[in-house]
Amino acid sequence: MAKHGADEPSSRSGSPDGEDRASEDRSLLHQRLAVQELIDTEVSYLHMLHLCASDIRSRLQQLPQGDLDVLFSNIDDIIKVNSRFLHDLQETASKKEEQVQLVGNLFLEFQEELEQVYKIYCASYDQALLLVEMYRKEPELQQHIQGIIKAVVPQAGSSGLSFLLVIPLQRITRYPLLLQKILENTLPDASAYPVLQRAVSALQDVNTNINEYKMRKEVASKYTKVEQLTLRERLARINTHTLSKKTTRLSQLLKQEAGLIPRTEDKEFDDLEERFQWVSLCVTELKNNMAAYLDNLQAFLCFRPHEFNLDIAEGPAVQYCNLARDLQLEAFLKFKQRLEGLVWQPLCSLAKALLGPQNLIKKRLDKLLDFERVEEKLLEVGSVTYEEQAARHTYQALNSLLVAELPQFNQLAMQWLGQILRTFVTLQRDLAKQVLQRAEGSMAQLPHHHVPEPAFRKLVEDTLGRTSNQLHSFQETFEKVLPPPTTQPLLPGSERQVQALLSRYGPGKLYQVTNNISGTGTLDLTLPRGQIVALLQNKDTKGNSGRWLVDTGRHRGYVPAGKLQLYHVVPSAEELRRQAGLNEEPRCLTPEPVRAPVPSIPTVNQVIAAYPFEARSSHEVSLQAGQPVTVLEAQDKKGNPEWSLVEVNGRRGYVPSGFLARVPSPVLWGWNLPS
Repeated sequence: MAKHGADEPSSRSGSPDGEDRASEDRSLLHQRLAVQELIDTEVSYLHMLHLCASDIRSRLQQLPQGDLDVLFSNIDDIIKVNSRFLHDLQETASKKEEQVQLVGNLFLEFQEELEQVYKIYCASYDQALLLVEMYRKEPELQQHIQGIIKAVVPQAGSSGLSFLLVIPLQRITRYPLLLQKILENTLPDASAYPVLQRAVSALQDVNTNINEYKMRKEVASKYTKVEQLTLRERLARINTHTLSKKTTRLSQLLKQEAGLIPRTEDKEFDDLEERFQWVSLCVTELKNNMAAYLDNLQAFLCFRPHEFNLDIAEGPAVQYCNLARDLQLEAFLKFKQRLEGLVWQPLCSLAKALLGPQNLIKKRLDKLLDFERVEEKLLEVGSVTYEEQAARHTYQALNSLLVAELPQFNQLAMQWLGQILRTFVTLQRDLAKQVLQRAEGSMAQLPHHHVPEPAFRKLVEDTLGRTSNQLHSFQETFEKVLPPPTTQPLLPGSERQVQALLSRYGPGKLYQVTNNISGTGTLDLTLPRGQIVALLQNKDTKGNSGRWLVDTGRHRGYVPAGKLQLYHVVPSAEELRRQAGLNEEPRCLTPEPVRAPVPSIPTVNQVIAAYPFEARSSHEVSLQAGQPVTVLEAQDKKGNPEWSLVEVNGRRGYVPSGFLARVPSPVLWGWNLPS
């Protein structure tokens, strides 16, 4: 009995140790099973990703490439990251005692990479589902897709694409659960326990960050859209809610401007916005300059002097025409095409890409006013409504998104802009190189090709100097012989309008437009060269004497004063013929010459050729600048006022009406142009 009593305490003391050991063994077994489950499911998951990326995507080439990019998003990046993760995970199996701790460290090591690739996929998941729903509305296409998926992944069933697309989302959310299962079967005093705790927390943070990123993307997609609405559509959207919201924001802004409440300062965002606006300004200026450059290039290409017959059989002029024709048809045309494709189109795409961030920045300001108002209420009352809480979250999401992505966008936009400028410079250099190569043969045939460059420059300067002196002498002689004509001849069709302005305002108020005017403001007029207007006021409402208020007889508005000159009123065509005695039979306007004009000689209105004109057919007649002409008909046989029937030196024919001018001055008989 004594022996039995002595053995009993020993039996009772050994029983708990055995139970603890058995519990540890069970935990260790469950731990190993959990680790094995992690590895096995990772293998199966990666295999499914490969099927999606290779077999299924390659067989869905019937879909547009844009749809495939949305459906499968960055699945290739996910495969790369998870392949490396699985390789390192399988290598931990060789170290049984340290495997659990290695698994925890592995998750901590891949935390950032997993978050980066999965947040992109999750952000585009909703858009992929919209495409899936759209495919279901097309029976033939849906049947084709289902057949492909059933052949590759039979277990997908009727879910089809939806079954495959959700797999990455399920996997990233399952990682914390698998780690938690391993943690639950790990002793608290084990060295792997704190590592697993950090890993579980890290993967939970990954999922939280992915959800926040997805929410920010949804907010961004909502406010990035730039809608072109008419005034009626904008008015139709106004309701009591929007009026109340805009009124509250305006009140908040006025309080801040008055200094009644503080303004929220965010230096980090302000710096980013300033840089973005600077980039946006650079893009806008470059786009405007490039548009003007293309317009000038088009005007240059339309000017083809080499196509005119110069009546020169040989010499430098012929060589120039051949070179100009060659450049016009090949080098310049190819340069324009490359400029539009490699510079203009990318520049327009960059300008379009700026619209989304610009709209987000604008919306952020509105949401900031809502956020500040809600924060004030939260401090005063201590609680806010669900709608106000949503407004807070919207601002925080917008601000976080802009702060996170504006630096990258600014950097990419600058790189894009720099590449466009480098391309433009390269195209210019290539054009210059082509022109020089094509011109080498023609330059060798020029008479002065052997002259050294300094001597050639001196020769050109001397030639230009002599030509300038001759031109100046000719101009002085011409001004002495013939008073300067009006800037633009008056067409017969506008005589009635001129008479109406004359009777209403008098001759001293009539002015003629010297150059085409394109109105840019609301009250500015757009007028062609030669238009007659009446001066109403020689300054605008701000006292600017460079803008005059005029009346065209139909409209009133402002025009630049520098493009107007005083118009000398002349009689109509019938009056001119009557004064010259041409009522019954047209004949030359030139009267008998007199030796010298005297003050008693009345002023006679004479029609002259304002510009030289070369007849191109027997129905036309040639003109020389300053040559007197007789107008027989102010229109052609079809009534077109752009052509006039005239008589010159006894020959009759048609000339452009725009080449004629009436000169109100004492007639100077018997003069001609200096030879």
